[in-house]
Amino acid sequence: MNRLNFIELKELSFGYTSNKTIIKRLNLKISKDEVTSIVGSNGSGKTTLGKLMMGILKPTIGGVYILDEDVSQMSLALVGSKIGYLFQNPEKHFFTNTLEEELGFILKFKDVNELSIQQQIDELIEIFELNHLRKSSPLLLSQGEKQRLAIATILINKPEYLILDEPTTGLDIERKRELLNQLNQLREEGIGMTVISHDQFIIEELSQRVIKIHRGEIIDDQRN
Repeated sequence: MNRLNFIELKELSFGYTSNKTIIKRLNLKISKDEVTSIVGSNGSGKTTLGKLMMGILKPTIGGVYILDEDVSQMSLALVGSKIGYLFQNPEKHFFTNTLEEELGFILKFKDVNELSIQQQIDELIEIFELNHLRKSSPLLLSQGEKQRLAIATILINKPEYLILDEPTTGLDIERKRELLNQLNQLREEGIGMTVISHDQFIIEELSQRVIKIHRGEIIDDQRN
């Protein structure tokens, strides 16, 4: 199968300090037409790798490319228009006083008209079953509600690709199934995704490709 490489990592290395390398000379091509899961134990480099792919962290050596464009030459805003990134801690997504304001935040900077903003907010609030919380502070929501809101704030920006770091944190099995249905729907709509997770349920149910890393190196790469 001929796959379009959406993200490519070339000889990628990274360390938070000069004497400790977290990611080691990693080469990887990730396509948009399959869900890729990145798995590994705590400290294996999964979250660091996701942040490198997004351009939040800059590699020590090598490069990250989105559709053959060097991420180091792109602004975070431009990367963010192509890739939606879910932080492991959903509170890192929140800037405003109410759930409704949070969802509309990015669209106001894009000069989207108020009617369209409200329609998109209403649609996502319905999908994620957050209507009763629209005037609530995002920081006062339950962990599962914060997670659903964080994902909704990403989707309202209509990215082509998602990088989701532990997306099922704080979700019970029913909410996990609902999230799985939503992610499968997005996949059918042509949105690609990489999922960084310990959750075997979401990995088995969602992924077409599973990459296992250990101490910053790929030790297994399987397609279903």
